[in-house]
Amino acid sequence: PNPFNPSTTLRYGLPQAGEVKIEVYTVLGQRVMTLLDGPRPAGWHTVQFNAGALPSGVYIAAMQAPDGSRQTIRMLLVK
Repeated sequence: PNPFNPSTTLRYGLPQAGEVKIEVYTVLGQRVMTLLDGPRPAGWHTVQFNAGALPSGVYIAAMQAPDGSRQTIRMLLVK
């Protein structure tokens, strides 16, 4: 999703069903948005990130998976 303006779609896959949390942070570690927090079935999913109200810059999307693992991606918002 790099660069994007003002929204992008994040795609993720789950090998097993469970609780998923996806949050967006600034590079300074400040949480700016929670995109998803709840149960999801196994399989491929998408979630929209609309950053229309945020300033241009680098953001980090962090996903907490059902197995306890955590993945992050860096996104560049250019307005």
